[in-house]
Amino acid sequence: MTGQSTRGSAPLRYRAGPRRQTFAALLDGLRTDGGAHVVTGEPGGGRTAFLEFAARAFRAGPVWYVRAEPACSAQPHSGLRTLLRAARHFGHVPGDGTAGEVLLDILRAASARSPLLVCVDDAHLWDTASRAALGRVAARVRAADGVHRVGLLITVPGHRPVQGELAKLPVLELAPLMPGDAAGLLHDLTDGAVDPAVRDELVTEAQGNPALLLALAHRLSPAQLRGDHALPRPLADTGTLTAVAGGCPNGQQPDRNGLLLAVAAAMRATGEQDAEAALVRRAANGHGSRDDDVPPEPSEPPQAPELLAVPGGRLRFRSPLVGRAVYAGASPERRRAAHRSLAEAHPEPHGVPALLHRSWAAPGPDAVLAAELESAATGLTSGTPPALRRTAQVRAAELTPDDAQRARRYTAAAEQALLAGHPPEALRLLDAAGSRPAPPPVRGRAELLRGRVLLADGPVDDARESFLLAAGLLAEPEPAQADAAVLGAADAAWAAGDRQACLRALTHDVHDVHGTSVEAAVAGAFDLRAVGANTTGLKEAAAREAPEESSAHRGAAPAQPPVPPPTLLRDHRDGMRAVLLGRFDLAAAPLTRVVDRGRPATEPERLLRSAAAALMLGDVGAARRAGARALAAARTQGTAALEPKVLEYLAYAELRAGRHQLARTHAEEGLRAAHRAGQRNTAAHHHAVLALVASIEGARARVAEHATAALTTARRHGLAQAALLAQWAVARADLGEGRPEEAADRLGPLVRPGARRGHFAVWMLAVPCFVEASALAGRPEHARAVVEDFALWAGCGADPQAPAQLLRCRALLAAPEAADELYLCALDRHDETSGDFERARTELLHGKWLRRRRRLREARARLGEALVDFERCGAQLWARQAAAELRAGGVAPSGPGTGEPRRHGARDLSLLTPQQLRIARCVAEGATNREVALSLSVSTRTVDYHLRNVFATLGVRSRVELVRLVEQAEKTGAQL
Repeated sequence: MTGQSTRGSAPLRYRAGPRRQTFAALLDGLRTDGGAHVVTGEPGGGRTAFLEFAARAFRAGPVWYVRAEPACSAQPHSGLRTLLRAARHFGHVPGDGTAGEVLLDILRAASARSPLLVCVDDAHLWDTASRAALGRVAARVRAADGVHRVGLLITVPGHRPVQGELAKLPVLELAPLMPGDAAGLLHDLTDGAVDPAVRDELVTEAQGNPALLLALAHRLSPAQLRGDHALPRPLADTGTLTAVAGGCPNGQQPDRNGLLLAVAAAMRATGEQDAEAALVRRAANGHGSRDDDVPPEPSEPPQAPELLAVPGGRLRFRSPLVGRAVYAGASPERRRAAHRSLAEAHPEPHGVPALLHRSWAAPGPDAVLAAELESAATGLTSGTPPALRRTAQVRAAELTPDDAQRARRYTAAAEQALLAGHPPEALRLLDAAGSRPAPPPVRGRAELLRGRVLLADGPVDDARESFLLAAGLLAEPEPAQADAAVLGAADAAWAAGDRQACLRALTHDVHDVHGTSVEAAVAGAFDLRAVGANTTGLKEAAAREAPEESSAHRGAAPAQPPVPPPTLLRDHRDGMRAVLLGRFDLAAAPLTRVVDRGRPATEPERLLRSAAAALMLGDVGAARRAGARALAAARTQGTAALEPKVLEYLAYAELRAGRHQLARTHAEEGLRAAHRAGQRNTAAHHHAVLALVASIEGARARVAEHATAALTTARRHGLAQAALLAQWAVARADLGEGRPEEAADRLGPLVRPGARRGHFAVWMLAVPCFVEASALAGRPEHARAVVEDFALWAGCGADPQAPAQLLRCRALLAAPEAADELYLCALDRHDETSGDFERARTELLHGKWLRRRRRLREARARLGEALVDFERCGAQLWARQAAAELRAGGVAPSGPGTGEPRRHGARDLSLLTPQQLRIARCVAEGATNREVALSLSVSTRTVDYHLRNVFATLGVRSRVELVRLVEQAEKTGAQL
């Protein structure tokens, strides 16, 4: 094996990844102080590219760049002559051991005028004499022994240890490319023409090796790169691996007893980067015995030690690529023999690793061995790691001669791949499951799983069709699975914003709890106006219907014919369908049962359904609790595929509760989890949440970044909900920056009636923002119709913020004599819910309205409250708006949102509103908050809120300070 690096073409440029600062510091040191370093890395790992990068970056002086010439390596001092020619020295090279001194003299002369960089690529291919001379020179350069301002970079392959004089030099090991850098390299090579799914598979297969990545890309046709044609299997074949590795030591001389192949085979079975040394030696030496009296082997392997490392009783290849090439380059007979020896030598002959070795030693299908593998992998007490379990199930499928059993086992393996966070692998296994005939139940389970994969990472319309196909195939043999498929189809249609498709899925042969179809009860399409007059809050309807449900379960005579208790899936299905049809009274009871049944549950799927039902009910507290428990359960059970979705529900629940910072925390974590699990659709939802949070915080660049990311996937995969939320975030950022016209133009098509209206379940959330933008832009007539629609939504009780937002919208559009009272009523409704941001927006708008009517004292108080609330929730951009309004009213605001330090001790009682003055006076008289609330006929929470604002406005920190201030005002005759 030569280990020669593949010389990079133009696209193979150096990418430092996370070690960029380390390499930059190294190059800076070479420019200023010189020094010698050995650069190593596995074959194809970018040593040549790094050296070329260093040579281009060195501008302080000349660069001598040389590569080894393998054809001349047998000639003494041939390598040294190559370097001297690069230095323009064509004199005689002595052969008596003083050649190094000649090179030192040349380096001293060249570096006297300016710094010098010498790059020697693949020095391991030099002749022995040249390597010895180079090592002595490098040692002198490193010690600055008579040689200054000379930088020396020497590359050698990393699959063998650095030997000889070079072993004493500092070693810089090039790490594999990070996935993002590998994807960027592939994008450059193909000019962006590679399909994302193909790109991800190439990046995974290359394992960070840039030369292998390029070789794989060059192997594919343009149609395969675009994803139009199937990829070859295996993707990295024997020829590609051995070409990049520079050959393969599979002959008798380098691997006399098969030690290298045994290590490679053992690593293939476990999926780990190393193998147990004792097991491999027993197998390689042909013992095949598990007795304790086998004599121990020496601590170092006797054959080809330079390719293997021996850390802590384990054997591993110094280069993972070489290990893959060793296995791929061996003949099928030798591979089977290696696996057979490992199976015989394994201490647990019926464990999954031993059975896997037996499976790879089998010459063809073996039904008995396949059954053993499946049993060992799925046993409850096996303790098998998920990755090994998945490998065993795949092998069991490959060994199965029966088509139906084969498809079932491929589907089971695909489910494990999905749970482990590998959707592309799951889809490949499902394609394998569908390649042979199978009975309807097997095909149905495969399509159900395909729908789940596509819902998280694919076109959601395709996911819906897979779910519906699964529901039809599973309706008779497995009705519970069919219910799950129907609900999955509804979830997919919901994500796509297709309400009719969602209803078609949910109303297929399903009846409500009273035995009549909901669509018959409603008899028409969903129309907020049609049901608005009869709509009651979901929570109130749940409370009204719960006693009837419980009495029916106790055996009392119900008003309607008794029916069996509905399952969790059926309840969720009935409640979701009723919500879509506008029958919120019928939706409350089944959704409440879903929430209640989730409380004692420990399965993350049930808890996730409970959180979704709570969000439809508007019970954000229950949604947050169920989501937190689902997250804990998913992490405990190791279901990586569920974590991103659970965090998505948690982030949305926090947004609905007005807890934007917590929403950002969950969304950031969810985004990382979604990327790890390969769930681009879920990642798009997290990007949308982060864009919404950034629009509150005033980070315009982050809004654009996350909104663009969300819209890119949303448009590609048909995610209407994520798309609307992302556009809403951009519009809210426009509004926060004082551009109401742009915000109104952006939101108008999404919330006004028509074909362009956004997602049916989300557009109303953006209505308050649109109404505000339209009013501030001088177009109130554009918003009047949507306010009436929003009023019906607010009456449903599904959004705790909506009633106060509705009053604010009406105030924006009302005549002056009615607006003031509407703003005050809106603020009272805000007291009933959490969420500083929405309250602060109402305060800001009221303050603006008061200031424009020259009611300056009231305006200053209201704007001061808005400023404090905006600062409290981190909405700095909006805080600056409030501060600007205060300055326009003649007040110089202070605090975090204004760039000025807040002045404590501002004693102007005139800044207080009449309500705040009354509360301050009661407190000064010694009344408790509860007593104040009783005397003023308000809630204790309202008193708490106003008292906090009194403290902030006056700059006091305690009741004692407030009493003193009020007493001082009375003495000076101030009006209270």
